[in-house]
Amino acid sequence: MDKAKPTGTPDGTVPDATGDSHGTAAQPGGSATAPDASTSPGADAATAPRPVGLTKADPAAEPLETAAPTVPGQAEEAAVPPATEPPATVPAPRAGGAPDAVVPAQQQAPAERPRPLHAPDPYSTPPYGEPGPWAPAPPVQRPVPTPAHGTYLPPGTPAHGTPVPPVPEAGPAQGGEWGRYDPWAAPGALVAESGGGPGERRRERRAGRGRLVGAALVLALVAGAVGGYVGMRLERHGGLGTVELEQTSGQAGERAPDSVAGIAARTLPGVVTLHVSGGDGGALGTGFVLDGRGHILTNQHVVESASDGGSIRVTFNGGETARARLVGGDPGYDLAVVKVSGVSGLTPLPLGDSDDVRVGDPVVAIGAPFDLANTVTSGIISAKERPITAGGEKGDGTDISYVDALQTDAPINPGNSGGPLVDERARVIGINSAIHAAGGPARQDDSAGSVGLGFAIPVNQAKRVAEELINHGRATHPVIGVTLDMGYEGEGAKVGGEAAGGGPAVTPGGPADRTDIAAGDVITEVDGVPVASGEELIIKIRSHRPGDRLALTVERDGESRRVTLELGSSDPS
Repeated sequence: MDKAKPTGTPDGTVPDATGDSHGTAAQPGGSATAPDASTSPGADAATAPRPVGLTKADPAAEPLETAAPTVPGQAEEAAVPPATEPPATVPAPRAGGAPDAVVPAQQQAPAERPRPLHAPDPYSTPPYGEPGPWAPAPPVQRPVPTPAHGTYLPPGTPAHGTPVPPVPEAGPAQGGEWGRYDPWAAPGALVAESGGGPGERRRERRAGRGRLVGAALVLALVAGAVGGYVGMRLERHGGLGTVELEQTSGQAGERAPDSVAGIAARTLPGVVTLHVSGGDGGALGTGFVLDGRGHILTNQHVVESASDGGSIRVTFNGGETARARLVGGDPGYDLAVVKVSGVSGLTPLPLGDSDDVRVGDPVVAIGAPFDLANTVTSGIISAKERPITAGGEKGDGTDISYVDALQTDAPINPGNSGGPLVDERARVIGINSAIHAAGGPARQDDSAGSVGLGFAIPVNQAKRVAEELINHGRATHPVIGVTLDMGYEGEGAKVGGEAAGGGPAVTPGGPADRTDIAAGDVITEVDGVPVASGEELIIKIRSHRPGDRLALTVERDGESRRVTLELGSSDPS
């Protein structure tokens, strides 16, 4: 029999003359076998189901409806059987009860595979969504053509509903991974084709994220290092370039005369530093020029060691040095005068009036504390007429100084002794002499440093003593002609019972004797100012010069009386 395929039969079946699609099947020879006349086709047609894919007898008639696809979205693929389907065999109806040979259906030409209707999914999720990228798609059975009900099947024919094994696609896949994707394929087919399962893809994604995180960390470290360097440059240097600091121009002109700078500028040329050496050791102090002949005033305790044959070296403000000799000194006043020779261009300092000084007046102290020459400090007058005593190292009282001092808070330290204390007009109003120590006022060479309490000899007293030392080589002391009981503990100064050596306590013919002051009397006031002790009475008397008149309040046997006397003079030598 010749092979033939009627037009309009997609599955290779041949319609019979009555238009029934189950009458005959194509034979291998190409001709159709008519049903047996003795067989009732009507009965068979009424009881047997119509095979899927058979057409009506009229070639021009529309083909019968095929079985609907079981998976949504695959209508097109179900309408045209895949090209990879193996040829199905349909047994021919028996004539007279004898089975005929099985006629294989012709294969259709391969059709172009339709592209998926959805966009590619990076997670390879099946088009119906579940179960997701973490599990493979469940197996799906595709619809396959089966013989009509009651059709004889030769031995070896697959059972009804058995899926036909898939046939590999013909030709190269198009469209990348989704071009190779077959929703009807067995689970794992796409995984095998794409070169890895979901686990491998997850590992690749994790590796990609790890590389991204590593790159971000490196970038952050580099950015932090660069930012830190830029911040350091900005904080330390104000920028990344060369730093140039702004500077204002200097003030033009001189300083105000009454400023500390103005006072120092006028005073420093007349201040000197003294280095003294002798048998009792060395000493350091300050002095200032009194006149153009080379006389310099300082403290007695500074040059005391030079009285035994020591030397005195004077250093001027400009650095020049010269030798000096001791003119004279008085330990009771703690004042001394030295003289330099062969020096010209000296700058004497003007002397002020210490009686006109008021508490709170600004002052400037100049000296060489701790051998730091030309040191300038400033402060105010914090008190006046402060009775202090200093010295007494010899034990016989001959080296004790009694000073009715000016008190200042200008810093004064060891080395300032003998230096000038000047007012706002650069006039000398005092000679720096002592500072307050733990045990009371002390000379500056006996203390560690300033505590804000310094004492200066009033310049009015210093002027008189200096003149006497220059003119006579010694100074006189004002006296009232009594010997005091320094052990008296009551208020005031008590006249003793007898003088040193057994003589009378009241000098016969002296100022006190002429005013009827006797042994045992207590002097309580001087010019209306109370005195608390014998030291204070001496200080008040020495603040005057011989010939001055004083008013004293004297108590005797509980009665007070007021007397006036003229101060006498004594030569300490």
